Amino acid sequence: MRSSEVIVVGSGIAALQTALGAAITKNVIIFTKDKLRSSNSYLAQGGIAAAISAEDSTDKHAQDTLLAGRNYNNPDAVLKLVQEAPAVMNSLILSGMEFDRERGGKVSLGMEGAHSERRIMHRDGDATGKYLIEHYLSQLEKSSIKVMEEKEVIELIIGEDDSCIGVKTLDPEGRKESYYGNHIVLATGGCGALYRFTSNSPGVTGDGIAMALKAGARIKDMEFIQFHPTLLFINGKTHGLVSEAVRGEGAKLVTESDKKVMEGVHPLNDLAPRHIVAQTIYAYLQQGERVYLDISMIPAFKKRFPTISLLCERNGIDNSSGKIPVAPGNHFLMGGIETDNVGRTSVRGLYAVGEAACSGVHGANRLASNSLLEGIVFGKAVGSFIASEPERELPNQRFEPTNRSHIPTLPSLSELSEKLMRYAGIIRNETGLETLLDWLGSFDLAEVLEGSGSGLTKEQIRAANGILVAWLIAESALCRKESRGGHFRSDYPVENDKDWLKQSVVIDKNKMEKRLKGRRYHEQIKVKATT
Repeated sequence: MRSSEVIVVGSGIAALQTALGAAITKNVIIFTKDKLRSSNSYLAQGGIAAAISAEDSTDKHAQDTLLAGRNYNNPDAVLKLVQEAPAVMNSLILSGMEFDRERGGKVSLGMEGAHSERRIMHRDGDATGKYLIEHYLSQLEKSSIKVMEEKEVIELIIGEDDSCIGVKTLDPEGRKESYYGNHIVLATGGCGALYRFTSNSPGVTGDGIAMALKAGARIKDMEFIQFHPTLLFINGKTHGLVSEAVRGEGAKLVTESDKKVMEGVHPLNDLAPRHIVAQTIYAYLQQGERVYLDISMIPAFKKRFPTISLLCERNGIDNSSGKIPVAPGNHFLMGGIETDNVGRTSVRGLYAVGEAACSGVHGANRLASNSLLEGIVFGKAVGSFIASEPERELPNQRFEPTNRSHIPTLPSLSELSEKLMRYAGIIRNETGLETLLDWLGSFDLAEVLEGSGSGLTKEQIRAANGILVAWLIAESALCRKESRGGHFRSDYPVENDKDWLKQSVVIDKNKMEKRLKGRRYHEQIKVKATT
């Protein structure tokens, strides 16, 4: 029997931080469906927020986080994030992580949307994620942690006591294996790659969330998806992220005729919260008007933003023109697998951390540059908690049928991405969401929910997971009859604090099964939130 005390699924910052923390006392193995460097964390451009300047404070950082999250955040999680930020960043520096500095040696701090102070620590301008992950990988090489690349986790193994006791994996040759452990951590990221327009790494397709749902975990706030306002947009396709830090350095959103897009829309203009900027750009695009980032006022743009400059060059955009064509796309999931502040889910033995988790820290909309910080702070908390946990005797595996009666009909991921972008994208309404749910209902969702990965190819497993996650998004968005943060409904365009500020949409396997047996989609699933 293959076993390890701790199994971590994923290779982003939250996965690596958790693994390193747990490895102090436990044997740890990391599984990643791709290579270690194929993660959203590696692609992260903007930086890491921390209140380290004399002008700043953790109170200001907390208030900015709550304002961006539309006060829907879990305040305890927010306080944990901002209060620990200065210390964890100092520890990173002491361990050898370098950040950009000013001439006098002081750490250079950038500004991004919805921040009240300059507090963004970055490396090589816009390559923070790359250098951060390389720093963590250098620590990983010195540890006893075992890494299994290109070994995709396709299912969670559940014991007779309903606890999580392991994972099933699939390698590139189609071989399936089972691994057992006391602590199973999902750090698989969000679901951005399920959308047509996205800044996400191609492998971020919501698999961890779908597996957790099937294992019995509670899934929360799936309607809250952040659409980044500025992805490079050429010939109807997005080609990567143009960091918010560009606007932080003075770039302006303009039309072909140089009309300033954000002027008069919000007091912060181009540095307004992301959902407002994304919705505004989308409205222009819907009217047939192109939107550009005017970067002409930024001196030495190529030196300040080398990654973005290279991205533009590779796609035929000459930055000397001073304008970069942009469009909004899926960037970050605020919802996910419901957890507490040490990553525990509603299933014993199963943890979630990073973008796959929903601790409530981001509320209805994530503040820029809080995501890498979340991975570090909460990854540290999860790793330390697991390191201190005693061993438990694993129960026998729950009996499961070994063979499927038949392979369910499934859509292609490209077809799913078109539907999600169209009906559950930046702007939603009841008609569109019901259309999406009807289309999803044409597939045998009940069988997908109950079925295992047995007999399915890798592509079929991802499609099956994808339609479960799409259903969670659509159902949650239909339930929340208001607009808040990353969730905007044209038929309910205002925030409704009376009915929704303290309410969450939480779905588990049992609730989904009931809906699939005939209950109306628009019936609300409302429970008290953790706030």
